[in-house]
Amino acid sequence: MKVYPSPGLSVRDPATMNLLDENGLEVSDGDLHWDRMLRDKDVTLTPAAKAKPTTGGDKQ
Repeated sequence: MKVYPSPGLSVRDPATMNLLDENGLEVSDGDLHWDRMLRDKDVTLTPAAKAKPTTGGDKQ
């Protein structure tokens, strides 16, 4: 399964001690650590929505 940090949170991979980035991390199904992180809503299975780019519009 692939996990992503929940919006507004910084989450470390306990194996590498690196922060999860927005691209997520592939982890083993049934891993107790990641199951707990999912249950506590520290991580999610869906990536964060990207902000839509804005156009310059009509600046006057």
